[in-house]
Amino acid sequence: QIHLVESGGGLVQAGGSLRLSCAASGRTDSRYTMGWFRQAPGKERAFVALITWNGGAIFYGDSVKGRFTISRDNAKNTGYLQMNSLKPEDTAVYYCAAQVRGAPARDSGPYDYWGQGTQVSVSS
Repeated sequence: QIHLVESGGGLVQAGGSLRLSCAASGRTDSRYTMGWFRQAPGKERAFVALITWNGGAIFYGDSVKGRFTISRDNAKNTGYLQMNSLKPEDTAVYYCAAQVRGAPARDSGPYDYWGQGTQVSVSS
């Protein structure tokens, strides 16, 4: 089992930046893909970004390309989501997730473990 805890959310003005962290514990020796998803009020959970175990593959959702950067430090068992040029429409609860097996997925179904989420609010 992998336990995930997000941090770094908060309130920021449009155009600002935040860096989210996702600390993993438990079976971190499993070579899992880390994904970030977000869910705004009244909307479905949406894909933001993913990074494979060794960083060999990285994908972004269309709405965040060029503004967000995903990374991970396996020695620290921590993943990151650097968010720049934030917009009000980025307001959501952000979740990190771990996919233990299968091809890296951009939908939430294949992810096995989830954090509790961290709120990001962007004011206009």
